[in-house]
Amino acid sequence: MPQIPRGPCALLLPLVFAAAGCSSLSFQRKTETSGTFSSSGLAVTMLSVDLPKSALQIARENASDSNMANMQVERVLVVPDFGGFNWILDIFSIRYARIEGTWGFSGK
Repeated sequence: MPQIPRGPCALLLPLVFAAAGCSSLSFQRKTETSGTFSSSGLAVTMLSVDLPKSALQIARENASDSNMANMQVERVLVVPDFGGFNWILDIFSIRYARIEGTWGFSGK
């Protein structure tokens, strides 16, 4: 029975899990009580399992955890996006998601 080379797998697996859950969050203040935000998330998908969760969910939870008042999401970006062929990405992919919007009360 042929032996499976373990070297490449042993190097690749820790790399996949190390990059599995990256996120960022930034705020720009426009007035004393309002501004804009941008939140992003990165996730690895292997055999239809998102590690640690889907990239869009990471980005949304990251923004939600900031507890800023009146957050309104205005733009959502998920890359790559193949539309009806997204099932291809469920085999193995690295997905990036970014949400942008406003927070607070502008006083208008």
